[in-house]
Amino acid sequence: MTLADGYSMTDLRQTRRDEVLELDQWAFPSSAPDAALPLPLTWERTHGVMTSPPVQAEELADGKPPTGRGQLVAMHTSYPFSAFPVPGGDVPAAGLSWVGVHPQHRRRGLLSAMIDKHLADCVDRGEVASVLTATEPAIYGRFGYGIATQTLRMTIPRGARLIPVEGADDLTVRIETMDADEHGSLLHDLHRRAGRQPIAGSSINRPGWAARETDELKTVYLSDHPSQRGGREPLRIAIVERDGEPRGYTTLRRKVDWTPAGPRGTVSTGEVVALDPAAAHRLWSTILDLDLTHETVPFMLPVDDAITSLLVDLRAAAPTIVDHVWVRLVDVPRALTARTYASELDVTLRVTDPRLPANDGTWRLTATAFETAEVTSTDRAPDLSLDVKELGGAYLGGTSLAALALAGRVREHTHGALARASTAFGWPVPPACSWNF
Repeated sequence: MTLADGYSMTDLRQTRRDEVLELDQWAFPSSAPDAALPLPLTWERTHGVMTSPPVQAEELADGKPPTGRGQLVAMHTSYPFSAFPVPGGDVPAAGLSWVGVHPQHRRRGLLSAMIDKHLADCVDRGEVASVLTATEPAIYGRFGYGIATQTLRMTIPRGARLIPVEGADDLTVRIETMDADEHGSLLHDLHRRAGRQPIAGSSINRPGWAARETDELKTVYLSDHPSQRGGREPLRIAIVERDGEPRGYTTLRRKVDWTPAGPRGTVSTGEVVALDPAAAHRLWSTILDLDLTHETVPFMLPVDDAITSLLVDLRAAAPTIVDHVWVRLVDVPRALTARTYASELDVTLRVTDPRLPANDGTWRLTATAFETAEVTSTDRAPDLSLDVKELGGAYLGGTSLAALALAGRVREHTHGALARASTAFGWPVPPACSWNF
């Protein structure tokens, strides 16, 4: 999409950090950021929209090019996910982020132009998908993004009873102040390993379990500047070990309010990661029983996190499900070929994609259960019709094609095709991501 008169797209580099931070405050109202805070941006993937600089009368008279530069009024960036997990495999993807427009320049097509540039860049880099965590969920559907993962939020009372797990009492826990140099490698290694779950003797990967691949993302995730604490304590880490081997962790902060009835404290966790049931039980039993606290609030959890089956009274935690990762397929045939399917499948899909014409067409998908898949363009009559948005939503195996059909967003033309495709697109574990990007 072409930008309106008076605007131009530009590459942003670290020399424009102050402008980026100022725009970020306009787009996402907050207190002024501390200049010492690290930024997660990969600068060569960061782009902005500038207003055209004012032209002086003497410059027009002399025929000289205008001097100065305009104002940064919109920007976006993306993170490189070289191995974004999908069912049974991984794909190169772009994590779209920091999408913002100055309030004075809304409704002028700047967002559409930035999305078009982002998708074109994905095509040029060979990234088969764009993924994001949306600040406002009403925005991205019109650009072909579908809700592919959900996240679980809850507030768990202190001392909530857990169902016993054999071996949990044999594990030890150490709680320390987070130190990036001391704990960083351990944390990132455990997070990576948690992306594969042993089920019935097989290692099943967790779709959507994105790693923080860049140094900038790792630094920001482990940073603990006082301005990030919100009145809470410095960042802590709880590590579960079996005979000295780390088996799980969570980051956490506590905040205690003193009331006439006594202390009322909240434990706010970051991601909660455990490699086996005993480690999960030991970790949760520790953070649910810290002194001076009355509740634990995990930041975000997979919808099937172990805590949902460990709690004797799940209802008391008031679980809530919200959208999390949105997926936009950039290269439909490559994306569908890159993942595996839970059952044998031969289906023809009519995919509409007004933004990326190369995706728009009829595709025959054939797959062998948990093995290989093949996608070819075809003139065969479609079995199912759907928009690229719905295909992105179902891509990680967490959104059922049949459920989308109940809302009229997938149409079945061949009897039985919807049931077969819904089964094949599913996955043994629901997709999840443990952080926002």
